[in-house]
Parts: sequence; C-alpha cells; structure tokens
Amino acid sequence: MRLNSWVLIATVVLGGACQSEQQGIATDPPRISQDSLLTLVQSQTFKYFWDGAEPVSGMARERYHFEGDVPDDFDVVTTGGTGFGIMAMLVGIERGFITRQQGFERIDHIVDYLRRADRFHGAWPHWIYGKTGEVKPFSATDDGADIVETGFLVQGLLSARQYFKNGDETEITLAAQIDTLWREVEWSWFTNGTNSLHWHWSPNHGFSFPFGGFDETLIVYVLAASSPTHGITAQVYHTGWARDGAIVYDLEKYGYTIALKHNYAEETTGPLFWSHYSFLGLDPRNLESPYANYWEHNRNHTLINRQHCIENPGEFRGYSDDVWGLTASYSLDFYAAHSPGVDLGVISPTAALSSFPYTPEYSMQALEYFYYELGDRIWGEFGFYDAFSIHHDWYPQKYLAIDQGPIVGMIENHRSGMLWDLFMSAPEVQAGLEKLGFRSF
Repeated sequence: MRLNSWVLIATVVLGGACQSEQQGIATDPPRISQDSLLTLVQSQTFKYFWDGAEPVSGMARERYHFEGDVPDDFDVVTTGGTGFGIMAMLVGIERGFITRQQGFERIDHIVDYLRRADRFHGAWPHWIYGKTGEVKPFSATDDGADIVETGFLVQGLLSARQYFKNGDETEITLAAQIDTLWREVEWSWFTNGTNSLHWHWSPNHGFSFPFGGFDETLIVYVLAASSPTHGITAQVYHTGWARDGAIVYDLEKYGYTIALKHNYAEETTGPLFWSHYSFLGLDPRNLESPYANYWEHNRNHTLINRQHCIENPGEFRGYSDDVWGLTASYSLDFYAAHSPGVDLGVISPTAALSSFPYTPEYSMQALEYFYYELGDRIWGEFGFYDAFSIHHDWYPQKYLAIDQGPIVGMIENHRSGMLWDLFMSAPEVQAGLEKLGFRSF
C-alpha cells in the first residue's frame, strides 16, 4: 500500500501523530511554513536515491514508475543521475534525513562498485546493468564511454571527496578512493586529437559527437581542464565549447538578455536543465568567463522560460505565473526536451524547483501551487512526479533520476550554498577555472 502523501507532513516535518490512510486522512494538505515545505520536498525527493536505489550497486535507477508494468530497464542505473544522487545524500546528511554514518556507508558502497564496473579510459558508460556492472548500451553505437555522464558523476564524487576528506580514518580512505577514480578519467583522450571533447567512445564504433555550445556540458569542459592527470588545454575549451567565440550572443526576449547562444534554439532559449546540471557544483553567483556572467545568464534563462509560460503563445490550459517550467522530461510521446521553442503543453516540476537559486520568489510560488493545488495528481512516493499537463489532463506517475536530483541539490544551494561551497573548494577546480579564464569573485 502506498503511503498517503500528506501523512509524510506529520511524520517528517511536523513530528506529530497522524491517522492512517484507512482512517480517512484529508486529501488536502495542511499549510506549513515555506521553510518546512522546502525541507519536505527535499526529504521526499531524496528518497528516490535512498529507498529507490538499485540494491546491488546502491546507484540511482534510470527511472521509477508507479503505474503500469515495471519498466524493462528497472535495474539499469544511470551514472549521471547517481552523481546527482550522491550530492543529494550529502544534503540528506546535513538535513538529518539520514545519519552521517548511513550516508558514508552508501557512498562508500557506490564508490567500491564504480571501481569494479565497466570503464573505458577511466570513463563510465551512460547506463550500467546494476546487477553485473556491465555497460548497458544507450543506443546502437553508444555502448562504451559517455564523458558527459561521467562529468555529472565526477561532480558528485568530488563534492563527496571534499565532504569526507577531513573525517575519521574510514572517511579519509573513501576520499582517497574517490581521488583515484577522478585521476583515472582520461579526459584529454576524449578530444580524439582535436580541439573538442567527444561525447561518446565505443570499443566497437570509436568516437562520436564532438560537442560544444551552451547546454548541460559546461561542467565537463571545466572538469577536463581541472584534471591533474589528463587535463585538456584551454584551447580545447575555447574552440570546442565556446566555438572560437561564436557562442557569444545578444538575444533579448521579454526584456531579458541572453549572452550565450543556446544549442538547437534559434532565436529562443533551450530547456532549463542547461542552467541546472553544471551548476549543482559550479557556483554561478559570482562566476564570469570571457563569454558571460553566469548568474545573469542563468537567471535570465529562467525568467524567459517563465515569461513564455505566462504569455502562453500555444494557448495551453493551465499555464500561469503559478504553473511554469519547461525542461527535458517525460512527455506525451515518451520524452522531449521542452523549451519555449519546443512547447507541448507539458510542465516539468524540476524546471521551476531546480531554479530556486535564480528565482526564489517565483519558484516558491510554483512550489506552493504544485503542492497545495495540484496535490496528489503530481505528488507521490519520491516527491513531485516528473511531468504533467493540465491541458491534456495527463498526470503520469513516473520519475527520472536526472530530474529528481537537481531538485534536492539546487534547493539546498538556494538555502545554504552547501554543494557550491563543497565543489568549489576543490583546488583542482579552482586551477581549472583559472586556466580557462574564469573569474570567481
């Protein structure tokens, strides 16, 4: 039997006794303080990575459904989503959802598993069969390393290294094991002798998809430049990611200016996860590169996305200043990278909630509407479901790891800056940012 959504408020936040579901719990949740609501959302979403983890690896399942048949890939784990999950566990320790010892043991278990799982030149694949540690092909030709998902994983691992490095003997040992994994990733090898990183390498198909431009991949170039053992040159970043300066843009929408050209988004902006994934660890508050001020860019990216939903050119029922947020998520036809240029009437809660650092008042406005007004239609075992559409009367009870993780982490960065402080404290990261011409002040 599923736990009634509102029972959790009493047990986790309010700490009082509560009636059982059979005794007729009210369907409308009681009002609690905004601070308590943030804690509730973090704690419930955290459970995706704690209670919902694949048991052999301890890593994050790619997806989790509470409707229909069990997905065929239910035991497949995601490396990038696990990086986000490790960061969520650090938050869980600090917020008291788990003890420090519990968090240490789970992360230690994951690190031990990662040491034995399939790797290619130090990099992990996108997906792994949780029971065996073997690569699960992401596509017909992507059956090897995924340097972008590896980047998301390493972002979480380095945060954990910084968290445990001054602990007791067992924690120091864990930090050293993480450091070894980090040093073994051959970032420079993934240039394939060019001035660009390549997303995939397959032992059967070789390199594919050189990548750059503004999207979710900035963190990968930063980590590649920061590596103490296999670092890329600054030129790889300036040519590969910044496209020899062609990334500089001056797009104005709804009175907000975007300084970086978004990939695949002519005269508009991309999905909001592009301003989330790299910035779980990278602190954008005072971060400038030769190409942009990232606080201004990411905040304006968010404000344009919200204003598009308010203007609602597609005339979708349910959009408002309370209901906004377009990003990659489940969609009416399985999955889509929703954005102002690809608007299907589908709202993804992670879009507004992971934007808390950039738009705290507007994100809280959305959170309170999602929770109090939409309620059980979009709230379940692991927090808000991945996506919904009021217009299409569509409320799937499904989750994706890469959407749940940023909710926990970015809300915490809004509340305390914890993950930003951890990741940015890594001396290699500071050296890498300096190499690339970033300024953090």
